[in-house]
Amino acid sequence: MKIIEKYSHLNGLESILVHKPQLWEEVLDVVAQVNAELCKTKISNEKRMIGRLLYSPKEINKAFKDLLEERGWAENRISYWITKDERLIRRTLTMPVDEQKKEIEKSGAKAIYSYNQTDFIKERVAIEVQLGKYSFVAYDLFVKHLAFYIGDKIDVGIEILPMKSLQEQMSSGVAYYEGELYNIIRHGRGVPAVPLVLIGIGT
Repeated sequence: MKIIEKYSHLNGLESILVHKPQLWEEVLDVVAQVNAELCKTKISNEKRMIGRLLYSPKEINKAFKDLLEERGWAENRISYWITKDERLIRRTLTMPVDEQKKEIEKSGAKAIYSYNQTDFIKERVAIEVQLGKYSFVAYDLFVKHLAFYIGDKIDVGIEILPMKSLQEQMSSGVAYYEGELYNIIRHGRGVPAVPLVLIGIGT
């Protein structure tokens, strides 16, 4: 596969190129090593594409996972405690996780455990390979990357998406680069408030 387009949000790409150029080289190498044709294994059952051979998001995800893990990219998780009280959330948001629970319960509220998980982190850069439905990308961009950034786990998030030309050869409903680029730009220059690199891949 290859990178067709890329978009740097809040200087995300520039940050990687200056501070972690070796990680950007790894991303380029991984994308180049994913063999798209080996991932063309899904026989469509959809009415408009019945019997057509399509690219399998699961196979593409697995290829990325194997290649990234070989290079030391690993899953990471941020745990935190939440409650129904908005003021209490604001007060505990930046506290260490064990202190969050104590503070919530000390106030007489119920503490609810939650977490965010990202698939690949290395040296404070996170990667999400998103070949799922549209809503999953919004969660990555506006919740997941942001949570890891606010939690001081990452400096930049990378979101890898298919270009529309590749998405048209997958099952319906898969998000694509052009659509998510529009969504980011529509929100304005500072939203989401985390440096990102949006990557569009194709064959």
